[in-house]
Parts: sequence; structure tokens; C-alpha cells
Amino acid sequence: MLSNNSQLAQLKQNIREKTPRVTGVIKGTDKGYGFLETDDGQSFFVPPPAMKQVVHGDRVEAVLNEEKERKSVEPESLIEAGLGRFIGRVKKRDGRLSVVPDHPSINIALRARTHRNIEENTLNEGDWVVAHLLRHPLRENDRGFFVQVDDVIAEGAHPSVPWRVTLARHALEQASPEAGNDWPLHEEGLERTDLTDVAFFTIDNATTTDMDDALSVEALDDGRFRMKVAIADPTAYVEQGDRVDQEARQRAFTVYLPGQNVTMLPEPLADDLCSLKQDEDRPALVCTLEVGADGVIGEYHFEAATVRSKARLNYEQVSDYIEALEAGTTPSWTPDFEQGEAQIKALAGLTKARQTWRQQHALVFGDRPDYVFKLDETGNVLDIVTEERRVGHRMVEEAMIAANVCCAKLLGEHVGHGIFNVHQGIATEKAEQAQAFLASQSVEATPEQFNNIAQWRALRHQLDERKDAWLDARLRRFQGYSVMQSEPGPHFGMGLPAYATWTSPIRKYGDMINHRLIKQVLRGDAEHDKATDVSVTDHLSDRRRLNRMAERDVKDWLYVRYLTDAVTSETVFEGEIVDIRRGGLRVRLPANGASAFVPASMLHTDRDAVAIDDKEGLINIGDELRYRLGDVLNVVLIEAREETRSLVARPA
Repeated sequence: MLSNNSQLAQLKQNIREKTPRVTGVIKGTDKGYGFLETDDGQSFFVPPPAMKQVVHGDRVEAVLNEEKERKSVEPESLIEAGLGRFIGRVKKRDGRLSVVPDHPSINIALRARTHRNIEENTLNEGDWVVAHLLRHPLRENDRGFFVQVDDVIAEGAHPSVPWRVTLARHALEQASPEAGNDWPLHEEGLERTDLTDVAFFTIDNATTTDMDDALSVEALDDGRFRMKVAIADPTAYVEQGDRVDQEARQRAFTVYLPGQNVTMLPEPLADDLCSLKQDEDRPALVCTLEVGADGVIGEYHFEAATVRSKARLNYEQVSDYIEALEAGTTPSWTPDFEQGEAQIKALAGLTKARQTWRQQHALVFGDRPDYVFKLDETGNVLDIVTEERRVGHRMVEEAMIAANVCCAKLLGEHVGHGIFNVHQGIATEKAEQAQAFLASQSVEATPEQFNNIAQWRALRHQLDERKDAWLDARLRRFQGYSVMQSEPGPHFGMGLPAYATWTSPIRKYGDMINHRLIKQVLRGDAEHDKATDVSVTDHLSDRRRLNRMAERDVKDWLYVRYLTDAVTSETVFEGEIVDIRRGGLRVRLPANGASAFVPASMLHTDRDAVAIDDKEGLINIGDELRYRLGDVLNVVLIEAREETRSLVARPA
């Protein structure tokens, strides 16, 4: 009877309206309690009993309780669940199935059932599965958490777990696409020039199988160079809209992981028919361009052709050869193919000219080493080899950048659209903050400089002269992301007015799109297919982000396994501070490329003496400025947590 009393209902409504509430996202901890963080930066304590009604990542409305000076919240209603589709591990207790989400801030077993296609008795403790949330305690009529197992990824101890779990986490394909062996050419009225007599050569890693670029270079009068860049042509085999093309479009990229590649195209295409193998005729698109002694790109033209690589070289051979010549010593290896020595010397000269031009008129970032994981057959890490970028890498890089600049010009002038790599530089919404920050460092800058490519280059050169690692690291926080865009736009990261890649069509679907547009220009088509709308560029950008995250996650897993022994041996590593947060700092270890977290509690015995300014990237201990973004310090690893794929360190 009371429940139908309108006055009582009104009283309850009044009490509810007067009860203070906050909205935010739940952040869990491994100690049972958590925090609710609001959009305006406030943080409220969530006690352990209340945390049983939520998980990390839930967006909730909560009742605010104030007891003396202590504030806490009690989640009341769910706005958006933090768990949707997720990866977890099977747990069985008393014959009941549960799943523990694979997340560092979620450590509860959620009751589960299996999809009708999965027999529950086939699942064992510790197996990796894909699941999704069915019920949540804060939803109306849901009495607790309940999930469904949708797919089985791998047995708990299977050697392939790091790769299969990571690919499943990011909803990426587990294997290369399958297709038949019948691959006829689809020329579509395109005329191909026979360039099989041209002495093309490839430079790649010794283990590369999908070789998609070959070069031919000659030195001309007055210090000029003429270069032919031949790029593999998978669109000669893959028709737009066919099954293989649709699959490639969905995948968008080849996924490169330590010890495993998941190709965008079927392997018979990627590693054989399209790969520019030595002494094999291959269809290609070729850009012939001239480079002046001053590094300026002059005339260029594209053509469809048939090419035949005369030599397969690797970076180490070419680097050793050029470095020996520069040192005035006899090279231990010399190119023995047609015009080989003359071509490698010409390419080295072209590279110097282009690098000098880009240093003066564009932006060139310092070389970072590559870290190569050496694995055994079961996926155990035997070694991590640091491969420094040498002159051979830079020679190929400059050739590809020049060819991509020509592609951007061609598409911009003749098509008006394509797949362009666009980098905003300073994000528009952060321009005023960036200006204020630079002013605090005695650098005068205006928002106009952030939007004008020439003025940005001048400002960037001015900052580079200071050689201030902290300033560079702080400025990066104001920068926007590199995105793929259908319209031409500047690439502030490279200091170029426009940039469109076409040099990796075996591994990038955006490059396949640009190949098709180049072919339309070569055929003289009156109209060009508008195949580059926002949905395409957004998809390509999203897949690129997922691929990078997958590569990072697999490496993190392998780093933990590889560096476990370093924890017990207390090996000292040099670390570069790449991030500072309220909870501590993160360092990158140049010795192997790993990333480790140094908790604030490890910075000083008195935690209250540690003052962290995460916005400025500074840490004071007492009255002394001790750490800054970009600084280098020695650290010792104290934990290697495989369950969270994280390394924890302390200052040495």
C-alpha cells in the first residue's frame, strides 16, 4: 500500500534529488578498492564492498558520501559497461565455469556459460577465451556479473599464446588469407613498358620475402641523378572489389610481429608473384625522377612496366661497402651485377643530396635502432639484437620518400584525392597551451606558425638547435596524430606540403588504392573513381593503430619472459624517461627497447617527499628537481609480471 502512496514516492524523489551524485569512470586497483575519476579531473574513493558491483572501466553514476573530511562514492547506476567483448582465462571451481578478464586492474572471476558451439567440458583451467558481458549488477533486473564464452583462443600453456591472444584481443586475423593458385593478370587496357633490360636491384633485410621495391640509379652531368623506383604491382592480379581485394581492404595492412607475419594478401602473391625477386619478370609501376645536386626533385613521370631485378642486396652489404669507401679502405664486398658499383655510389650521392635538402627545407628526425627478437621454434626468446640504422637503410628510405613525394604531386594535380598521410603538427585545441609553454621557455611562437608548414619548419629548426630532450618531450604532448586523409594536406612531422605512399602495396591497402589511381592517370581516364571517402581513411587509420598496438603487446609479453633473469641478477640498465605520471615514471631501455615502470614509491624512502608534476613532466624530491622527461637514469628491474606483461624497476 505504501508503495502506491504518491506522497511517499514524492518524498523518495525529493531525497534522491537532494543526495549529491557524481558521474565518472571506475579505476580499479589490485588491493580491492578503487577510484571514480570524473571528466573534470576529480577522484573519489570507492571502498571494497562497492567495488564488487563494478569493474575497471565502467562509467557510472554514484552517490557521494562525505564522512568528516573523507569523501567516498557508492556506484548506483551503470551508464556504460567497461567490459564488452574481452579476453580472459578459464577458471573452474566446484564444476562451475568462470572467466577472469585478462586486465591488470580486474582480478575477479565472472560466472560464465559457453556459446552453443562450444562444449563446456572441453575447456580447462587456464585456457584463453574470447567472452562478452551479458549481465551487470548495476543493470535493472541483473543480480550479478555473468558472461558468455564465444571462442577458444588457445590452451593455457600453448607456445603460441602471446601471438594468438594478442591478435584476438585486437580482433585481428590469426593467419594470412587463403586463396587459390590461379592468378591471371588483369591489365584493363594498360600498356606496360618492357624495362627488363634495366639493371634494377633490391636492398632489404636478408630474411625479407615480400620485396616490393627495386631501384636503378645513374649519375648525370652537373651532379644530378636520375633514379627509377620500381614498385611491385599487386593490382595487376587483384581486381577492385573481388574477394581477395575485399579481404585486403578489411585487413588494411600486413601485421608484423616478432617471429610471425600475418600478410594482407595471400602468401602466393605477397611472397612470390608480386615480390621483386632476382632474375624474375614482374609487373610493376615505375616512377622515373631526377634529383639535382642540391637535392631538389625535378621532372618525374610514372609508367606501368615489366621489370627484372638483377641483384638482391641487403642493408649490411651495402652499408659495409659505402662505409669502407668513405673510410678509404678496401670493401670486403662489392656489388657484382651490371653497373653495380656505379649504381650504389650514385645512390649514396643522391641520398646525401636529398638528406641535405630535407635538413634545410623539411624535417629529419634522428635514427632509432630496430630491435630484432631471435626466437626458437617454440617462441622462446633466445636473444634481442639491436640493429642500428646504417647508410644502407637511409639510402632506401630517401629513395622511397622521394618517390612518395612524386606520388603526392601526381594525385594532387591530376586526381584531387587519394590516400594521403597527413600530420597536423600542434593539435588545434592545444595551440594556446603550446604557445604558452614555448613562451615559458623563452621561445616566441604564434598559432599561425603551428598551421603554416614553412613557419613550422623554421620553428622546429630553432628548437632542434637547443638540443633539449625535456623540451622536445613536453612539446610532443601538444602534437596531433598522423592520420590518413582522402584530400591532400601537409605532413608537419616530415615538414612536407603533401605526402602519399605507394611504395608498399604488398603490405598496405592504402598504397593499392593509390596504385589504382595512378593507373587511371596513365590510362587517361576522364573521371577518377572516388574510392577514398572518410569511411576508407578512418578504417585504414584504425587498423594501423590496432596493428601497432598488437606489435607492442607481443613485444611486451616477450620482454617480460626474456628479462625475468635480469630481475634476479639485478642487472643495471640505462633508461630514458619517456613518460611521467602521478604514480611514477616510465623509462625505455635503449639496450633492448623494453619499457619499464618506476613507481613513485621507489623514487625515495619518504613518499611524501616526492612531488610529481605530470603536466610539466617534472619530479621533485624535497626541494631538488630530480627527474625530467627525456632524462637518462640507471635502473634495476625488480619485477617481471607476465600476468600483466609489465616490467617494474627502481633507480639503481
